[in-house]
Amino acid sequence: QMADPFLYDTGERSHYGCLGHEVQIEYLKAYVCRPSFFTDKAVIVVHDVFGWQFPDIRYIVDLIAGHGYITICPDFFKGTEPWKSTDHWADFADWMKDHDPTKVDKEADVVLKYLKEQCGAKKIGIAGFSWGGMAVHHLMLKNPQLTAGVSLYGIIRDSEERYNLLNPTFFIFGEKDHTISLDQVFLLEEKLKQYCKVSYKIKVYPGQVHGFAQLKPEDMKPDDKPYIEEARKDMIDWIKMFV
Repeated sequence: QMADPFLYDTGERSHYGCLGHEVQIEYLKAYVCRPSFFTDKAVIVVHDVFGWQFPDIRYIVDLIAGHGYITICPDFFKGTEPWKSTDHWADFADWMKDHDPTKVDKEADVVLKYLKEQCGAKKIGIAGFSWGGMAVHHLMLKNPQLTAGVSLYGIIRDSEERYNLLNPTFFIFGEKDHTISLDQVFLLEEKLKQYCKVSYKIKVYPGQVHGFAQLKPEDMKPDDKPYIEEARKDMIDWIKMFV
């Protein structure tokens, strides 16, 4: 029996008044937040197992939009139930079978088309958290339309093809993440050095657990706050550099 993988407490979430709005794109619902001025740059945010309506992920969408990007978080679970903090960890593997983060290509294409045709986006980046980090790693190997990617504590582990990134990708990890060991981080680094032809970056944040970077300010512990803020700034800086 492994401990619950999501060490950050998702119990009593403070209410978050979102700045954006929900839209329907073909068969997908999505949450969109736009900056107050025109831009042709966009970022897709890929949610974690708690889904597209989770307040923490909407907070991140609004945060990125505040830096001047049309930012969108589609429902990559396509209307099915997200994982809930009350669900039993023993059932997680079965739940994952029906929610495979490497099967997101069709949804990504639908959203890319919407951003280009409806929002006038010319450059589009992507950032994903946990489950979404795995999806980002996958998409950065497959979809050349994505100008840059940030994967936060999510990697694809079981494919030898996983190092040929198409565009600049930044991997963010917590030092104390017990779902991704430091051995795996070092392996990723070693293999990217060997095979990767584009810019990449790997950074480990001291003392941080899985899920650390999407906490809202009022949910942060004082010791973690500087690392959370640094990870977010690093994420935005990477996006600004390439998107």
